[in-house]
Parts: sequence; C-alpha cells; structure tokens
Amino acid sequence: MNTSPLTAPPPSLSPWQRLYTAAHGWRRAWYRRRAAHLPRPVLSVGNLHWGGTGKTPLVTAIARHIDELGLHVTILSRGYKSRGRGIRIVSVGDGPLLGPLVAGDEPVVLAADLPGVSVVVGPDRYEAGQHALERLPRRPDIFILEDGFSHLRLYRDVNVLTFPIRDPFGGGRLFPGGRLREPLSSSRDADAAVLVGPHAKGGEDLAQCLRPFGFRGAGFSARTIVGEARIERGELLAAGSRVLLVTGIARPERVLESLASLPYELAGALHFSDHHEYPEESLEQIRRELDRNAADWVLTTAKDHVKLLGRLEMPIALLPLRTEPELAFWHWLEQRLGNLA
Repeated sequence: MNTSPLTAPPPSLSPWQRLYTAAHGWRRAWYRRRAAHLPRPVLSVGNLHWGGTGKTPLVTAIARHIDELGLHVTILSRGYKSRGRGIRIVSVGDGPLLGPLVAGDEPVVLAADLPGVSVVVGPDRYEAGQHALERLPRRPDIFILEDGFSHLRLYRDVNVLTFPIRDPFGGGRLFPGGRLREPLSSSRDADAAVLVGPHAKGGEDLAQCLRPFGFRGAGFSARTIVGEARIERGELLAAGSRVLLVTGIARPERVLESLASLPYELAGALHFSDHHEYPEESLEQIRRELDRNAADWVLTTAKDHVKLLGRLEMPIALLPLRTEPELAFWHWLEQRLGNLA
C-alpha cells in the first residue's frame, strides 16, 4: 500500500521527451477539431500509462451504475489483441456471444459481468457506435469507451482517467524512457482523474498534482477489492485450498499481495504477459507447475478465466476483482449525465 503523499515529477528536460510531448499535443489539437460525433453521449475511461491501471473494473462499475439509473448502456472496445476483424457484437445484454480470441478478453469479461449491457468491438469506435445504433435490439442511450482516452477519432462528452496508486505518474516520462504512453499534460483533456488501488484515497491530492500540467477537472479515489475465489455455479472455494496462481495481466503483483488476506495456501505462481492467449505449450506449462507444486486448484483472474475455462483438466477457480469509487464520484457522474441529458 502506498501511504506516502502524492508528488508529481517535474517536467522532463530531455529534448526527446519534450519532442514526444509536443507530438502528442499536436495530435490532440488536430483531432480536437475533427473528431466524429455520435448522436448519443459518450463517456470514456482510459489512462496515460502502459499496462493495467484498473480501467476495466472501473468501466464495469460505471456501466452497472448507469444501467441501474435506467439507461441503456453500450460499451465500445477495440478488442485489444483479438484475432477477429471488423465490427463484432460481443453481447446484446445476455452474456458473451463470442469467445476471447475473436472478441478480446476484456470485452468478454465485461459481457459476462454486465447483464443488460451490450458490448461492441471494433478498431474504429465511431463506426462501432453507428453499427450499435443500427443493429442492436435496444438502441443505446449512452456509450462507454473502454480504454478510450487515446482514441481521438471519436468525440467524447466525458473523459475519465485512471491512475494506479503504486505508480500514479509513471515516472513522468514517455516510453521508451518511461512508463507513460501519453504525457501528463494530456490530462488537460480529462474531466476527472481517479486514483485506483487497494485502500486508495487522496483523489483531490491527485488532482492538485496534475494542475501544473493543465488538468482542470475533479479528483476522486476508487478502491480495488479482491473477493473470495469462486468455482462452478458461484460456490466459494473452500478455505485452506492449495492453489497455483496463473495470471496473464499487466500487474500480477497486485493479485499476489491480495492473496495474503485470503484463506488459501499459495503453492506457487505462474505469470504470463498481459493478454496472453494460452497456447497449448502454456497449458502444458500450467499442468507441470500444478503437479510440481502439488496444488489442488488453478486460481486465475477474470481475464485469464475466460481463456482457460474448458481447456484444462484440472479445476479452475476465479478470483473476482471489483472497483468501488468513492460516493463523491457517483454524485459528480450523475450531475454530468444530467447536464448532458
């Protein structure tokens, strides 16, 4: 847990970093005048970092909240690392219609977690939104862009940025010299900054740290909570079970730390790259590790579970992860949605 005060790094004086930052600024300025508009409000959830920052669980929480307000929600995703082509309807609100290799792991997870919410995948989110308006049985009242902050072709009415509590500012440097894919100055286009992580707090401090970079929005925090593992039909995994943790996510250390508070015996851990597809050689590696560590269960995250279920002979348990934004965030969001209406 990061308990130290938030401190943003000073702007980099490196000529390359300054050049990269300027290039991102030019790109945003170019699209600001040319972005395509959908005839429904668009809310984007994204980040400035490479790797996981808690976007997908926050998208889940926001979509569920808006759905409970009585609005028809459609999530638009690019389907990162999927093998499918063109626009694909992943869900019309009744669970996944496509598998993770065709649709992408995160869209399938969202489709499974959000009854009543439709999910559409496509490389061009504007075209995917038009397709949703024409083809879905329930016309969307609002679109949510999953990982949409850098997808500038589509105009968005609300921009939400996530910042991981362990590395909120990515060292202040762009790739390849740092961990940011966009400079902190891009936060000037965001309406809200959300600090995400276990025991996260200090959203207003985050906002203040971003002010020198041009951010003018509101700051909030959102706790990530790891629940007890579940097996078939939603039953809880028995306490004391000996598990092999298998992950293909950007920050597996977060899951490892969470396991310390859960009633399982960690026999071993096997980590693959983010969005790993689990070919046969990976499945064989899991089998060997399970035998070597004498584990009873394979324990996975939701992104891995949808790709492993039905492909291993050994029993698999799902470790659920959810995000709970602070109450002030929901008040802010409802006010923004009311203004759009």
